[in-house]
Amino acid sequence: MRVAVFNSKPYDRTYLSTANGDRHELHFFESRLTLDTAPLAQGFSAVAAFVNDILDRPVLQTLAAQGIHCLVLRSAGFNHVDLVAAAELGIQVARVPEYSPHAVAEHTVGLILALNRHIHRAYNRVREGNFSLDGLLGFDLHGRTVGVIGTGKIGRNFARIMHGFGCRILAEDPFPSGEITALGGEYVNRTALLQTADIVSLHCPLTPETHHLINRETLQVMKSGAMLVNTSRGGLVDTAALIDALKQGHLGALGLDVYEEEGDLFFQDLSAQVIQDDVFSRLLTFPNVLITGHQAYFTQEALRNIAATTIANLDAFASGSPCPNQVTTDYLR
Repeated sequence: MRVAVFNSKPYDRTYLSTANGDRHELHFFESRLTLDTAPLAQGFSAVAAFVNDILDRPVLQTLAAQGIHCLVLRSAGFNHVDLVAAAELGIQVARVPEYSPHAVAEHTVGLILALNRHIHRAYNRVREGNFSLDGLLGFDLHGRTVGVIGTGKIGRNFARIMHGFGCRILAEDPFPSGEITALGGEYVNRTALLQTADIVSLHCPLTPETHHLINRETLQVMKSGAMLVNTSRGGLVDTAALIDALKQGHLGALGLDVYEEEGDLFFQDLSAQVIQDDVFSRLLTFPNVLITGHQAYFTQEALRNIAATTIANLDAFASGSPCPNQVTTDYLR
């Protein structure tokens, strides 16, 4: 199968090529998949896309008109795909449902530790010969309450790690997990979680129901001075509302690995340019905000698993075999 791999970096090429061997004909494009770049897929039968590629109806129509009948996502999330349009156009879609739940959970903890102990600020101070501790006061994680919104595999791994620190775990999920209660965690409603937790961490998918679940109203419900961390999907939070809560001093600290308008920013080097996103630029001015560029998933194990599953999905589609990772409109119900 001839496959156009969009939004590919050198590490993608290395891992995908190793997993593929000589089974499929992979052609790598650095460009994000958009309506402007979709014509690059002419002559291919499948497309491999990433989390920040645009896969709405116009793009899918362009791909279908060029003979694309398979779309393999190199991500777990599929909220950026118009599944209804894909079904109507006869495009099969598959994802990577699991690659390394440990990677994202561990990165989340890293953000919490860095924010709490101001490691990012201390690093810059020491490099300038400033060894003052003023402004670097943190708190013991032991005995603190951590709220976990979304207790899928990543959320459960995160909860286990925080339990190891001696934290009390509160959780919210429409499908409670026995693993959380086995840790001594407690499932509560969202309001109770936000009112009580010293740290709130988001680990749920982006759906119409979860879009901007953190907004002006829910931020005011949060405990004053609490920390918020989002390593899931940018659209879970209303960024403008975050800025207001930070300015008011109500939100104590913010850690982000995702951003709702990240498509034009993340996964590229913009260090020689002026960032045009004023909202994102404002976030960078706060000393109690730490942002990483969608790197929580970025471990050797995750890249290896993403590549292996992507190639396995292509194998299934090419052979006409059932694909266990296929995503259909049933997911919208």
